Amino acid sequence: MAVRPIRLFGDPVLRERAVEVVDFDRELRRLVTDLRDTMLDAGGAGIAAPQVGVGLRVFTWVVDGEHGHVVNPTVQLVGDEEVLEREGCLSIPGLPFDCRRHLRVVTTGWTVDGEPLRVEGTGKLSAVVQHETDHLDGILFVDRLDPATRALAEEAIREAEWSGGVVPEIRVSPHAPLRSAARGV
Repeated sequence: MAVRPIRLFGDPVLRERAVEVVDFDRELRRLVTDLRDTMLDAGGAGIAAPQVGVGLRVFTWVVDGEHGHVVNPTVQLVGDEEVLEREGCLSIPGLPFDCRRHLRVVTTGWTVDGEPLRVEGTGKLSAVVQHETDHLDGILFVDRLDPATRALAEEAIREAEWSGGVVPEIRVSPHAPLRSAARGV
């Protein structure tokens, strides 16, 4: 339907927890279509609603040519963390860094039509689901970097053409969902 502008690092909406979707209506279907179109136009593997300024718990992805979306996701992290591959973000353009993610996820939620959904993913799909779910909680992937890599990220963001030389605070994630959730699985 439409390609929406992507909010960049420093925009306050990226730091807010998105709210649960309660209306599975035409507006939600339009949002999911716009998210998919925006993601594909930008060449991303995933995008969450807060990245286009909408504070709802929904994201889309495309991995290995397979498209999907989840509304109100709940993610169960399985196994240990590993650096799966360099991770980037459409809201922090052109600056990928090594980020630790769990090897496997089991995600439940809803389709845009309100039907129950279960997605199991490994590798890149696992990383994308974790990355986009973090967006829904106001967490950016740079918050999950080790301290040395986080310092490199701060410098790179400050020097990025799109940032204007200002680096809003990169914080350590206040949540420990990656380690604690894996123990119970």
